[in-house]
Amino acid sequence: MATERWFYIGIGILLLFAAAALLAPALAPHDATRQDLANDLVSYSIQHPLGTDKLGRDILSRLIYGARISLTVGLATVALSVAIGLVIGSLSGYFGSWVDQLLMRLVDILMAFPGILLAIAFTAVLGPGLDHVVLALCLIGWTGYARLVRGEILSLRERDFIQAARALGCKPSRTILHHLVPNLLPPLVIQATFGLAAAIIAEGSLSFLGLGVEPPTPSWGAMLNEGRQFLLVAPHLTAYPGIAIMLTVLALNLVGDGLQQKLEPHDH
Repeated sequence: MATERWFYIGIGILLLFAAAALLAPALAPHDATRQDLANDLVSYSIQHPLGTDKLGRDILSRLIYGARISLTVGLATVALSVAIGLVIGSLSGYFGSWVDQLLMRLVDILMAFPGILLAIAFTAVLGPGLDHVVLALCLIGWTGYARLVRGEILSLRERDFIQAARALGCKPSRTILHHLVPNLLPPLVIQATFGLAAAIIAEGSLSFLGLGVEPPTPSWGAMLNEGRQFLLVAPHLTAYPGIAIMLTVLALNLVGDGLQQKLEPHDH
């Protein structure tokens, strides 16, 4: 019961951030990029309840618009990574032999590099930008899904229903899509939930290093970077985006734990 309660709390937090991202133009009290140097580094006011940054931009508005960046990057990264991992893992697990060896050695090579360093190198070469961040995170993100799918298919392909499909002359593509993929969805959904949390942290890290979206587009990671030089005089600049990242990742982990309890079989 406790796990289920936390699961719904996580869902509520995620819905809150998703609503903020979708309704940002209506919810944001100010233009997120408008500068007001006469009101810089304000900690609180009626007009700016969460204060302003060094250029007088409203923190609350930038947090709301920053949710768009984090959730968009996270969802796009996970969607592409799952798609690539599903294809590679399915081919590797179903056909085996040299196909399995070739594809899994490619996975091993990519996983031998520290993921965030590979993403930093990739974005440093291509330059900052939302699409480049997604590509960089997909480059390191699909390998985990490929391994998961391969392992599941290796255990499923010898089941009676798969053998029956083969005996009836089902093509490999039909067998994979109609018989194997539906059985892969529960573990994939669980891993994708945790992967979304990891992608949001990675995007924040790249933006913190100046390799994420280009200024003046608000991003939680970039806001952390901009505020670190004012930690002693204006700690709110880093506190609020840090809390936003923490709550989002916490909510995703709570949802992931809840889904694991609901979707994975348990022995009693």
